[in-house]
Amino acid sequence: MTKNGRKYTFNVAEHTIRVVDDNDYEQDAASSKPEVISLLPSFQNFKAGDDESKPLFTLTVDDRIKPVPKEQRQRIRAFDTGNGETIVDEINGGGYQYIIKDTGGRDCCLLICNEDFSSCRCALNGNVGMRVFGMNNALMLVYAFATSHLDTVMIHASLVRHAKHGYAFIAKSGTGKSTQVSMWLRNIPDCDLMNDDNPIIRVIGDDVFIYGSPWSGKTPCYRNTKAPLGAITRIDRAKENTIEKLSPVDAFASVLPACSAMKWDVGILRSVCDTVTKIIERTPIYTLHCLPDRDSAIVCHNAISK
Repeated sequence: MTKNGRKYTFNVAEHTIRVVDDNDYEQDAASSKPEVISLLPSFQNFKAGDDESKPLFTLTVDDRIKPVPKEQRQRIRAFDTGNGETIVDEINGGGYQYIIKDTGGRDCCLLICNEDFSSCRCALNGNVGMRVFGMNNALMLVYAFATSHLDTVMIHASLVRHAKHGYAFIAKSGTGKSTQVSMWLRNIPDCDLMNDDNPIIRVIGDDVFIYGSPWSGKTPCYRNTKAPLGAITRIDRAKENTIEKLSPVDAFASVLPACSAMKWDVGILRSVCDTVTKIIERTPIYTLHCLPDRDSAIVCHNAISK
C-alpha cells in the first residue's frame, strides 16, 4: 500500500502547521527510505488533530523535486547557520529556494517556498541522519519566516521557567546562556527547563508569551509548554557578577540579533523588528555581566524575577 500523501498536523506555539509525505514508498521500496514522520521525533509532543482547519503553512516532502532552473532564480547569499551552511536563491516572480547543508558540507535538503511561505516543497537527500537534519532545519526555517507577520519570533535562547514565568537567556554561542540556566536549575527553587536553543515568543494583545518548541539544539528538550515572558537577559562574561536593565535602544540592539530573520527580505525584517519593539515595550531586558558560578544565578534571579 502506498503511503504518499500522508498528512501530519502539528501545533507549535499555538500555530497550526502541516507536513505532507508525498514520497512513493512502493516505487522506492528497495532503498528502505524512512517515512517522513520517523524523521520528526522531536515533534511528538506537538501533534495536533488532523482536522480541516487551514494550517499556517504546508510543507510537502517529495524527493523527486528538482532545483529551479538557474535562469529562473538569482543567488542571494550563502550563510553559516552555526550548524552548517544554507544557500539562498530568490526565484523570479517571488519565492525562495534553499539548499541546506550539514556541518560536513553535504546537501541534505532542497527547499522551495512561495513568497509568503504558506506553501513549501522539499526533497531530502542522503542517509537517515542527513534526512533528519534536512527535515528539521527546513521546518524551522519555514516556521520562523511564515510566522514573522503574526507577532511571532523564534529566538536563539536558553529558556527556564520559574514561578510560572519564562526567563530567556541570549548570548553568542559558547558564551554561557545554557550555563546560566543550569545554575538556575541547580540553585533556584521552582525551576524547570522549557527549551535550550530555539524557543518562540508571541505578542498577543498586551501580553507576551514564550513557548517551548521542537527545536532545542543539542539538548533534547522538546516541550509543548507556554508561560508569560518574565524577562530576557543577555549574558556577558565578566570578572564579577553585576546586572543592569537596558534602555529601549540597547534592548532592541541586544534582542534583534538573537531573532531569526531574513535581512534581505524587507517585509520579513520589518515584521520581526516590529515584533521585537512590542516585546521590549512590554518586557524588561537585562545584561548580566557574570562568572559561570552559583552567585551569578542568585544575582540574576534577585534582579529579574517577579
